[in-house]
Amino acid sequence: MSFVAIIVAAGSGTRAGGSKQWRTLGGQPVVRWSVQAMLEAGASQVIVVIPPGQDNIADAALSGLTGWQAVYGGADRAASVQAGLVALSASVDTPVLVHDAARPLLTPAHIRALLGALDQDGAILALPVADTLKRSEGETIASTVDRADLWQAQTPQAFRLDRLRAAYAAWTGPDFPTDEAEVVRRHGGRVRLVPGDPRLMKLTYPEDFAMAEALIARQVRVGQGFDAHRWGPGQSVWLCGVEIAHDQTLIGHSDADAGLHALTDAILGALGDGDIGDHFPPTDPKWKGAASDLFLIHAAERVTARGGRIINVDVTLICERPKVKPHRQAMRERLAEILNLPLDAVSVKATTTEAMGFTGRGEGLAAQAIATIELPIA
Repeated sequence: MSFVAIIVAAGSGTRAGGSKQWRTLGGQPVVRWSVQAMLEAGASQVIVVIPPGQDNIADAALSGLTGWQAVYGGADRAASVQAGLVALSASVDTPVLVHDAARPLLTPAHIRALLGALDQDGAILALPVADTLKRSEGETIASTVDRADLWQAQTPQAFRLDRLRAAYAAWTGPDFPTDEAEVVRRHGGRVRLVPGDPRLMKLTYPEDFAMAEALIARQVRVGQGFDAHRWGPGQSVWLCGVEIAHDQTLIGHSDADAGLHALTDAILGALGDGDIGDHFPPTDPKWKGAASDLFLIHAAERVTARGGRIINVDVTLICERPKVKPHRQAMRERLAEILNLPLDAVSVKATTTEAMGFTGRGEGLAAQAIATIELPIA
């Protein structure tokens, strides 16, 4: 079914700490979740109602998405919705879905269920009230409210475009209700209740963001990395971010820290994001002699930017010399510091090849690494 949508994102979000529609949830701005869900469900036009003067912020938040248009909101929700209605160019009988950007965990399945139920003047997603309700007098209980037939309204709320426009145009009260369903109902419309979803929670307070993060579906990924460098003249070697006095050094374009290079590749591999050479080409002179912790920090930031987190890392150094064990704890602590991980999520080990191969002959050192990360499921 063809439909259009209005995403209301014009509030100040004061109770949530301000501008909650632009804050990051699961690696992307809150408003992007809803706009993307509407577009994926087939919306032919999405109007995003934003605070005046915040066009650049909206453009950045919705970069890469097409089919949406920003308009400025008003002093309250009703004014913002009406601004969105004016901007819509669909035919009068087209379904329009009005949704709060503060309910980001919207899915195309929610939208399809709502549209499928639009056989009256309107339909809304709602949850039956499960908790016992109390009416208060000051700080004491005055009475218990019968919860039978009580529902908790959610968004989206769906209406025929002409029906919603007419209901707003006919309103004569001093203040509009807080949702479109009541505007339509008081205009004589019948609005159907459609089973909602607890995951469509509204982000109202700062702690709600932590709850929403916990509700996002996630996947665990594993990546591996390998690196090797040859020995050359020198007085120390960098391994896993720690400088160790030695009678040789590893030769490379950067500081040749094979442990950090292998671990960087492992994290990038778990992301499916190329390898260290793609991000830091050895042909680029600005990386000559660079500290390899810059590479690892970059890889970790790529995980964070996608709303993910690193779960644990494991590095194995393969060499006859230098002896790694005396420095292993310092290496673990340095990796934990760079990646902001607890120490027990970081492992550094060492082994030899029993005098076999290039490491056994003392020609070079090798490292391999494994990283486990968690990412939101797109």
